[in-house]
Amino acid sequence: MKIVIIDGQGGKLGAKLTESISTAVPGAEIVAVGTNTTATERMLKAGAEKAATGENAVKVACRTADIIMGPIGIVIADALMGEITPKMAQYVGESAAQRVLVPMNLCDTYVAGTLRSSAEIVQDAVNHVRALAERTKQ
Repeated sequence: MKIVIIDGQGGKLGAKLTESISTAVPGAEIVAVGTNTTATERMLKAGAEKAATGENAVKVACRTADIIMGPIGIVIADALMGEITPKMAQYVGESAAQRVLVPMNLCDTYVAGTLRSSAEIVQDAVNHVRALAERTKQ
């Protein structure tokens, strides 16, 4: 199972997802894609097996991903303070992969219903990916 984790800015969320998925879904291939080198490096340090940076990396990774994870902004053009290009959002949206998006009330986007703490939201996303991974093993 190939899990692509996309993040930008400082890569903090991507690193937390990478770390958590490594534990929750042993054997999964985790590919980190950063919108900048800082985010990419942080996800690599958190345990991603492979990593790349930029718009073309998003395009290539989304082609073969089983699951794509990241902040909700990865499907919104110009999100993450402009780091998500319209093409990046398109590649994520057009991918045949399952998408597990972490709601974030940032960058002029309010996501209703995000009353839980960020740790609870990340754990919910990880639990969902674990369930998806278990279903594909059957």
